[in-house]
Amino acid sequence: MSSIIQLLPDHVANQIAAGEVVQRPASVVKELLENAVDAKATDIKLIIKDAGKSLVQVIDNGVGMTVTDARLCFARHATSKIRQAEDLFSLGTKGFRGEALASIAAIAHMEMKTKQDQDELGTHIVIEGSKFISQEVAVLPKGTSFAVKNLFFNIPARRNFLKSDTVEFRHVMDEFQRVALAHPNIHFSFYHNGSEMYNLPAAGYRQRIVGIMSGKTNEKLVPVNEDTEIINVQGFVCKPEFAKKNRGEQFFFVNDRFIKSSFLHHAVMSAYDGLLKDGSQPSYFLYLQVPPNTIDINIHPTKTEIKFDDEQALYAILRASIKHSLGQFNVAPVLDFDRDANLDTPYHYKDVEAEIPTIQVDGTFNPFTDDKTNQHYSKAASGSSGYSSGASSSSSSGASFSGSSYSGYSKRVEPTASWESLYVGLDVENPESIESSPFTFENEEVTSSLFDDEEVEQATQKTYQIHKKYIVSPIKSGMIIVDQQRAHQRILYEQFLLNMTVNQAASQQLLFPLDLFYSASEMELIEELKPSLATTGFVFDESKTDHVVISGIPVNITESEVPQVIEQLLSDLQDGIPANSYSQNDTIAKSMAKSLAVKTGSYLTEKEQDNLVNGLFACKDPNISPFQKPTFITMRVEDIDKKFAL
Repeated sequence: MSSIIQLLPDHVANQIAAGEVVQRPASVVKELLENAVDAKATDIKLIIKDAGKSLVQVIDNGVGMTVTDARLCFARHATSKIRQAEDLFSLGTKGFRGEALASIAAIAHMEMKTKQDQDELGTHIVIEGSKFISQEVAVLPKGTSFAVKNLFFNIPARRNFLKSDTVEFRHVMDEFQRVALAHPNIHFSFYHNGSEMYNLPAAGYRQRIVGIMSGKTNEKLVPVNEDTEIINVQGFVCKPEFAKKNRGEQFFFVNDRFIKSSFLHHAVMSAYDGLLKDGSQPSYFLYLQVPPNTIDINIHPTKTEIKFDDEQALYAILRASIKHSLGQFNVAPVLDFDRDANLDTPYHYKDVEAEIPTIQVDGTFNPFTDDKTNQHYSKAASGSSGYSSGASSSSSSGASFSGSSYSGYSKRVEPTASWESLYVGLDVENPESIESSPFTFENEEVTSSLFDDEEVEQATQKTYQIHKKYIVSPIKSGMIIVDQQRAHQRILYEQFLLNMTVNQAASQQLLFPLDLFYSASEMELIEELKPSLATTGFVFDESKTDHVVISGIPVNITESEVPQVIEQLLSDLQDGIPANSYSQNDTIAKSMAKSLAVKTGSYLTEKEQDNLVNGLFACKDPNISPFQKPTFITMRVEDIDKKFAL
């Protein structure tokens, strides 16, 4: 029997490996940016077209490569980062496997230009699907440029599974932000379809965070700084009042490498215990430095998961450092409400030695020589015996007086009527002769009505609220129990959908326009949603790179609810906007209904309960909420009788 096991060709093996390393254009961006950082570049430029589907280009001014290295870097498991297995536990670079360039070259058209500083000429290589097309000598600047075109050109199934340009661009934006936040000492620039998205000069951590997120981020940040033998924690957390619905602005960096860790995230959430609303997520940018031999990075192809030696200690230190920062900057509430914040000792004074204050005494001080008032008192005292005998002898050392020293010039007090005068003219022996006047008390309730009592019909209550969650209403066959939140969601959903598709939505103009600040990726999403939001009643004045100006809002939304509505909408559409208009309107209507619906735990008056029940059964589909959950249940009298049956 012949052998059936054979060695796969290199181009087939590269395509198989590319399935793990390269999942979408954002994966190419991540690998190329990290290679540029490892090349010790100080200026990195990212250029993409069509969300990376047509072009991903990274240009850096790093050390470059020789002719031999330029050809060898596209081979599998060829790397300059490590030499032996032990180097995995002392990594100082981003990459170490040597699979990225080989995987990318196997599924795209790739062009590389590189040159070292000491060389006069560089190398220009063109590869298509792991096949070397050309290698030439070229005049190039110092550094390396990778251009990846037509991604997945030879794997059409993978290309068809790519999402819309909006979704893919958001993933590219996320990868760029992660690398740029981890290395604030490098100048990054980002261009998409010819327009500049970011231009981030080298700066500190705080300036880089503000430059990437938005201009209003600076006032939200609370610094965190803790240095121990196990870990060094630096970075910033956001104040609790700026918490968001989604987890888009949560970043952990371990040794300048972005990671995802649910364990460390739980430590941050426990530090915010009692400070956040239900469902809110705090933003944080935390940079952790640990010894390289205490972590293992080689557990996932994307290198975003890390194993720590002592996770429990890291958990405790991270939680304590964040809690300390929140308390130090008066973010967390304190029990002593009368405490004077001016008396707090700054944290950096904890190691400062206390100094003994110096006291200076003016021996020639005489309080009776300069002040006219004191002179008047001294004259008054000269004709009386009010001063103690020791007053003159002690004047040279500061003038101490006995307890009776001021009796000689006490202020004259006008005689006042005694308390017995209050009862002058009253016939005490005959109390009945005293006329009593009516008294009014502040705690008496004063009620008024616009109608006379006889004009008001005494109607019996038809609805009842239970546990601020359900509304019970009697019907002919028994009763119905309505979930107030789901019912209101159904009512608002149909109202918004009707305004967006049939009616012209009414808008209320704001006296002072709202300025709402968002990140660059969120602004891209808002720009696409503007036409649909305009049909619901929103009026946008202008849009800039980091904020929008809203001058009009729908009539059934208050001004304070606008940020919450848009934030919920961005959270619901983070996976992409539906292609057709109906699905887009449906998604927006559901998101706005979820944001504005009355929540469980809200008290409703009798009139509000009636309106909610009547509005629900006026809907086209009152049985289910927009999220396919029942809005009410019916209990018949027969069912209740069975409960009481013996």
